[in-house]
Amino acid sequence: RARALLQQLPPQDCDERYCPDLAEEERRQLRVFSARRRREALGQGLACPVPGPCHGCPCRKCGRRLNKGDPGISASRLGDQFWHPSCFSCHFCQQLLVDLIYFQQDGRIYCGRHHAELFRPRCASCDQLIFMEECIEAEGRRWHLEHFCCLECDVPLRGQRYVMRSGRPCCRACFESLFAEPCQACGDPIGADSEEATHQGLRWHAGAACFCCSRCRKPLRGQPLTCRRGRLFCSDACSLGHDASSGSA
Repeated sequence: RARALLQQLPPQDCDERYCPDLAEEERRQLRVFSARRRREALGQGLACPVPGPCHGCPCRKCGRRLNKGDPGISASRLGDQFWHPSCFSCHFCQQLLVDLIYFQQDGRIYCGRHHAELFRPRCASCDQLIFMEECIEAEGRRWHLEHFCCLECDVPLRGQRYVMRSGRPCCRACFESLFAEPCQACGDPIGADSEEATHQGLRWHAGAACFCCSRCRKPLRGQPLTCRRGRLFCSDACSLGHDASSGSA
């Protein structure tokens, strides 16, 4: 429950003490942002039996009726409406709102995390909101400029070429030394700048020197092929010929 609450209500979204590295202007913007959210959007759902005057009213989320005495949740910021307890969840992540703390926007309820992200991007590295004018965007996520670093060696990657690994950036050197797959033909790593070809879960450099028939050396990119024991062939004839020559040896 404590972990869920920290996920839904990140303390760094509303308290500058959890953001020690912010510049003074960023601190000021965080204070203004947090105060406005508390004033305009923050509420706490009330768990109570559905009162008589609301007998038969539809649940705001699922539309199924709520009868007098049924357990329900009301949200004062959204008027005289009720939810089933299991329906009182964040519009974005669908998680139940721990301790019934919610934020409202345009008639919808959100957990604190996803309400904040309607207005400010969140850094994929430090999990803090970004108040700088500039940030880095890659693969649909955003970073503070100084936090866009290699996941292995921490070298800054702003303006540098990188490879995404499990949603995090990796410099080319680390990628090629730690994560690059070997080519099935030559055995060398398939680097970040190399085109690769795949078949049946195996990988080759896509060039004609590697991705070619093991018998006649015909390039196979964009061509029909067959694979036997990890070796490529352009035709059954080449495959059978290879088997015959291997057997005679």
